Amino acid sequence: MRIVTPAGPAIVEVDEVPRPRFLFVLTHGSAGGVEAPDLLAVRDAVSAIGGTVARVLQPFRVAGARAPGSPARQDEAWTTLVAAVRERFPGLALVQGGRSNGARVACRTARAAGAEAVVALAFPLHPPGRPERSRAGELREAGVDVLVVSGDRDRFGVPEEADTTRLVVLAGEGHDLSKNPAQVGEVVASWLCPRFP
Repeated sequence: MRIVTPAGPAIVEVDEVPRPRFLFVLTHGSAGGVEAPDLLAVRDAVSAIGGTVARVLQPFRVAGARAPGSPARQDEAWTTLVAAVRERFPGLALVQGGRSNGARVACRTARAAGAEAVVALAFPLHPPGRPERSRAGELREAGVDVLVVSGDRDRFGVPEEADTTRLVVLAGEGHDLSKNPAQVGEVVASWLCPRFP
């Protein structure tokens, strides 16, 4: 499904489940797409616990860009498209999430979008080699519970446990979380499942 936003069209791929317990809107990182192995594993695991999953290709990627542009513009587009997806699934609790840059967007817009929780995959704590440029404030200011799943070899750093609701650090994983995507999905599903009985 195509959704027009102030930043251009987004493409949303929805995997519906019968009698959904919640809606999970999930997106990619700066240079990635919705077919990333960890995103597909999360989709499969969340679908298995009763979540309808909407994977979003953001407008900047639809346009062929590798950089998202200004955070304000990206966040405006995100809240617009999430509202449009929610209209299709009225009454469902919202979880939003993403990997890397998408995790930042999910945290920054959680309250505005009406999310009950955020899943942040490979949250990029700082640019590589620049720990003084921490983005931990985006985690702390999400305003909802945040699960962070990071690899212990992530060159973008690993957040502090105190800045998250739950931090899971996977041994041997880098920023792409590609060594064992199924494990990423299992972590996400096990955190979400008890929240939506």
